[in-house]
Amino acid sequence: MGKRILPALLVLFLGAELFAQAAPAVTAPPASGGVTVPPPDAARTGTTELPSPPDEGVIPFIDLTVRNPANGQEVAFSLRLLLVLTVLSLAPSIIILMTSFLRISIVLDFVKRALSLQQVPPNQVLLGISLFLTLFIMRPTLEDVYRNSFRPLAAGEINVETAYREAEGPLRLFMYRQMRSDSGRNNVRLFMAMRGLDAPQNLADVPTYVLIPAFILNELTVAFRIGILLFIPFIVIDMVVASALMSMGMIMLPPVMISMPFKLILFILVDGWGLLTSQLVQSFVLR
Repeated sequence: MGKRILPALLVLFLGAELFAQAAPAVTAPPASGGVTVPPPDAARTGTTELPSPPDEGVIPFIDLTVRNPANGQEVAFSLRLLLVLTVLSLAPSIIILMTSFLRISIVLDFVKRALSLQQVPPNQVLLGISLFLTLFIMRPTLEDVYRNSFRPLAAGEINVETAYREAEGPLRLFMYRQMRSDSGRNNVRLFMAMRGLDAPQNLADVPTYVLIPAFILNELTVAFRIGILLFIPFIVIDMVVASALMSMGMIMLPPVMISMPFKLILFILVDGWGLLTSQLVQSFVLR
């Protein structure tokens, strides 16, 4: 009996395969929108090839080749391009060290430490405040740079060397104005002496590579002086709170935890942010 069933099953299986191959593809009726739905087997005929671009491309073709320079002008252009990329990579340092950003950021960090604040305000907020105050203070200088350097260069009226000299002048004048005190002039004399140069008589006698480090030392000195003055009232509060806790025998209680609310109350009562901002802006010599 089993020997007869096995050949019958084989015949039925072969007949079903032949019928499936001979049957036509079933096409779904069109939808109401007139869209013809492809059969299920149509997905098997897909391709992974990229479509050919149109004849008139919107994005131009960009080619980058490395070869030996044909003449000295190409060598000079490559060196100039390398110099521009280097300046762009150092742009954040230039903004921090050659503007009012350095003094403002250090003073705001001193305020945060004097108030015994750990996370509030965040460092990003302090850097943002420093950046916008820097733009506010440096606006006349930046306007001079844009009017005398960038705009004529973009219009093709001057070359790169002239634009550099025109942009250097307002920045040098701003840095020199901040060093009118004795300490600032001593910093200039210090760097001039280390380079073996004569004592300067005016701003024109001070090279830029001497003026920049002298300006940085002057800004650090001024910022630390302001920070010391900011710490004095808050140190007094810490000493009073620590003495009160010691007299009450609360040795294990951290004095910072108790003194911080009193510091915040004092800072708010004297309008600390407004007073600090006004004094910071007035500490810069703009004219």
